[in-house]
Amino acid sequence: MNKRMVANLLLLLTSAIWGFGFVAQRVGAQYIGAFTFNGIRFALGALSLVPLIIYFNKNKKGEKMAFAKMAIPGIIIGTVLFIASTLQQIGLGYTTAGKAGFITGLYMVIVPLFGLFLKHKIGKNAWLGVFAAVIGLYLLSVNEDFSIAFGDLLVLIGAIFWALHILTIDKFAKEIDPIILSALQFATCSILSLGSAFMFETVTAPAIVSSLIPLLYGGLLSVGVAYTLQVVAQKDAKPSHAAIILSMESVFGAVGGALLLSESMNIRSLLGCALILTGILISQISPSTAEASTSS
Repeated sequence: MNKRMVANLLLLLTSAIWGFGFVAQRVGAQYIGAFTFNGIRFALGALSLVPLIIYFNKNKKGEKMAFAKMAIPGIIIGTVLFIASTLQQIGLGYTTAGKAGFITGLYMVIVPLFGLFLKHKIGKNAWLGVFAAVIGLYLLSVNEDFSIAFGDLLVLIGAIFWALHILTIDKFAKEIDPIILSALQFATCSILSLGSAFMFETVTAPAIVSSLIPLLYGGLLSVGVAYTLQVVAQKDAKPSHAAIILSMESVFGAVGGALLLSESMNIRSLLGCALILTGILISQISPSTAEASTSS
């Protein structure tokens, strides 16, 4: 088995971990508030990256960057992450893991649209992807009275911030070690979330214990393990292939919701999911958009 095949399999495993992460978040939302859940899971995620930082930087003496130069981008990205993850986690309290997975996946279609403000050219494939994804979103989430469900709306707004998250990472990732940058953004998100939790939520030990498994999954697997797999795999994978494989997290989210939470969708919703996935895949055919979407 060649390196590229191994890399693609690792990316598929990464997308599966992230996809089933929607199930963990959905379960966690039943026991503790969104701020508490994200505060703890991103703290675990940041801590899980410390061994990697030590390992990859032990032989880089003399190459240490000033903390302030690393901290400022980490705080900026972490703040965007805080907004995106909060909207997603609150939304998951009102929608299914399957729907949340597909709606969140729209960030891959939204990223090239933001390129318009940066005077980037958008190819035909990106526009076709947007068209298919918008129709899919309509079928999946818009009701007969042309209103969108509250949870779906929050996750959709969150997808916009996930797209902004990718763009901010793309801006700073070339200047700072990606693992250190990730640890800083996770720590920032955790601090903001925990601060909000103590202000707006009731934090109790029994509730945290009840959601311990979802928290461990979300913090250690979704963040620590999956991120590591992504970094390792993308050294040998084509960026365009990586983008397409990672977009399968929405499918795994739906599969996880069906298997573990007995979630189901009607024909209209399934067709909407299919169109969203089609739009995501079409939009990734363009090399420029594929590069942008795999920078996270």
